[in-house]
Amino acid sequence: MSFNAQTAPLDDRRPAALPPVAPLKPQQVAGLNDPAILRQCQVGPVTTSGAVPIGLGLSGMYCAACALTIESAIRAVPGVSEVQVQGATQRARLHIDPQQVKLADLVAAIRSVGYQAWPDGSALAQNVRQHAQRQLVWRLSVAAFCMMQVMMISTAQYVAGPDEIPPDIWRLLNWGSWVLSLPVMAFSCGPFFSGAWAALRQGRMAMDTPVAIGIVAMFVVSTGVTMGQTAWFGEDVYFDSLTMFVSFLLCGRWLEARARERVTRSLEALCNRLPESVERSQAAADVPDAELHAHGVQSVALSALQPGDRVRVAAGQAFPGDGLVVWGHTEADESMLTGECRPVPKQVGHLLVAGSLNVGSPVWCRIERLGVDTRYQQIVDLVHQALTERPGWLRTADRFAGPFLYVVIALALLGALAWQWIDPSKSVWVAVSVLVVTCPCAFSLAAPSALLAAAGALARQGVLVRRLEAVETLASVSQVWFDKTGTLTESALTPQQLWFNGQVLPVEQPRAPALHALLRSARSLAALSAHPVAQSLVAGFAEEPPEGAAVAVMNWHEVVESPGLGLQALDPAGHVWRLGSASWVLSSAEGGAEASHPGLAWPQGRVWVARWPAGEGVSGRPVEVLGVAMDEKTREAAMPALDGLRALGLQVAVLSGDLKERVVAFAQRLGGSPPVWVAGAAVGPEGKLQALQRAQSEKQVVAVVGDGINDAPVLAQAHVSFALDQGAPLAQAQADFIVLGGRLAGVPVAVSTARQALRIVRQNLAWAAAYNFVCIPLALMGYLPPWLAGIGMALSSLGVMLNALRLNRFASPDTR
Repeated sequence: MSFNAQTAPLDDRRPAALPPVAPLKPQQVAGLNDPAILRQCQVGPVTTSGAVPIGLGLSGMYCAACALTIESAIRAVPGVSEVQVQGATQRARLHIDPQQVKLADLVAAIRSVGYQAWPDGSALAQNVRQHAQRQLVWRLSVAAFCMMQVMMISTAQYVAGPDEIPPDIWRLLNWGSWVLSLPVMAFSCGPFFSGAWAALRQGRMAMDTPVAIGIVAMFVVSTGVTMGQTAWFGEDVYFDSLTMFVSFLLCGRWLEARARERVTRSLEALCNRLPESVERSQAAADVPDAELHAHGVQSVALSALQPGDRVRVAAGQAFPGDGLVVWGHTEADESMLTGECRPVPKQVGHLLVAGSLNVGSPVWCRIERLGVDTRYQQIVDLVHQALTERPGWLRTADRFAGPFLYVVIALALLGALAWQWIDPSKSVWVAVSVLVVTCPCAFSLAAPSALLAAAGALARQGVLVRRLEAVETLASVSQVWFDKTGTLTESALTPQQLWFNGQVLPVEQPRAPALHALLRSARSLAALSAHPVAQSLVAGFAEEPPEGAAVAVMNWHEVVESPGLGLQALDPAGHVWRLGSASWVLSSAEGGAEASHPGLAWPQGRVWVARWPAGEGVSGRPVEVLGVAMDEKTREAAMPALDGLRALGLQVAVLSGDLKERVVAFAQRLGGSPPVWVAGAAVGPEGKLQALQRAQSEKQVVAVVGDGINDAPVLAQAHVSFALDQGAPLAQAQADFIVLGGRLAGVPVAVSTARQALRIVRQNLAWAAAYNFVCIPLALMGYLPPWLAGIGMALSSLGVMLNALRLNRFASPDTR
């Protein structure tokens, strides 16, 4: 999903100063209403009601009130059903009815309240943000330069005083400061005035409102004194405080913007992986894959690809869609999608994931899925959701900001009136200080900055956050319940033990040449069947024979597969072989007579292989018999994940629908201290739900990790839920977090990061509260000049952002 100069017909790409924002030109309206542009900014599938979720990039936002202003403007457009605006990342996510509303209507509505908007294309968004940052640097440079000149003038007034400087020279110095303050008022203060004016037009109070009032008050009073109206405005001018205050405030805003840009880019990293163009083969569909290199290629846009196309992907390029390797071999970097830090080997027939990087050599691949159908796009949708979602308690905090600002203005007025009786020369000074120092920016940034930094850190570790609200709950979990099959274990069965010549042997034990030869024959026979157990047998044993063993390639004849029983075939020497269940392989199939075999006494045998003498069929006793006990294999990441959760003080349990004996044995095999306990066994979805509800009734905060359709109800009921990305879509739809690549060690990392995020949120809120409680009385008592109040306000917001960014260094770099 990209939106750049080649694909977008917009001809005015530089953001205008705010406000005013010029209305859209006719050609811009036509370009925005192009259906192709709407598809580019679509961030998810169409809902059942027909609404299309789209994303918009925004600029000019500096506080939570800006987000509320934009939300109100968008909601006023007919055809918009849902709106979420995130000020920390300058993005909007909304659901629209394409039959009622056009993209140009939405952009025009946002521009009408003083903000810029564009279809959410990462390239254009980055350019606009960079332009806004450069403009902020220019505003800061002008303010800082003028501040230094004003301070040079003011120094003489401070040192000498009005008694030693003639009145005409004193007035001349005031006029010089006034002239130097004009560029600051006309250019550098633009963001504060535009934000306050946009909020005023919506009937709201923004963070910039008290700042703008304070700046205007200082300038008006100082201008009146400069023009000789001392009877009304007193004897003091505040040009030095004004320019210094604006300079420090812009410096803090610039540093805050840089910190916010780091958060945005960390979450956008997953969304910028697909190539703009690809090399598609010009060969006909019936040309064999091995001959593709002999035909030409055509460079086409990504949007022109269709499922079934064969494309050449060069080294260093991202794969444009989900597909299969059809020629060549390489390695793919899937770290941004799965958290796997090592390149994954890819050969002919191996699956490729859209967005992964080809880090080996050029290969040809056949595209099977594109766009919203790819796993990459599902991840991108989750990232977009994380970028725009605001939990309910954050929305409550945003609503609190408005009344708080009214209280600030009331305090400033009361302070000014009180100082008219105490010292009229400080009346304006105190009012401006109160307006500036009590700006609640730190309150509004305290939680969003930390939660978004946590989401970015987890995304880099292979854990995607679907609901930011769950981060708070995850920090307080007391128990973590795991589904067994497919979650703690691999989905395929693996050999555990062997029965050979009346002995039970561990799979890991070195094998004699005769046993290995028999295993090779069994693997060769099992390869003829598509049954999952047969395929697990093929994959479960190593290819290399022991030293000195001669294993010939088998050419099977008269292969017959009996459903529910197994496979029978004839080898080149005329021996009959069977592979399947014990009751079928170890019993005589002819004459109806059962032939007892010692292997029947080993009930653990899941798969049996037997060979009969040549020419005797299966009427007699087999000359070679091999039994294989197969069971689920514990994931390599399971034990580190369980140990990590125990180290965090959490109880770990298994919840499974498998037989109770098997679940208990599996829990005992996991070991650890304290041991894994069984929360439920031999239960269906209803039983799992009842077990969870009992735990919740006992005041336990439970996180559930699952992957199957039968896990969906318990995932929805749990306080916090994790789903594996290879699991059922229904399970993922109910989950709060998605674990990529089955890397279970991401679960304890998520808990640790959530706890750290909540600690940082509390630290930020405590800092913001302490700052306001200390600085408001100081300002009312006249101990904080406006310039110092500006420094305090800038540092409070900057400190909150920098504290949140510590989460980027906290998350463990390895979740294997």
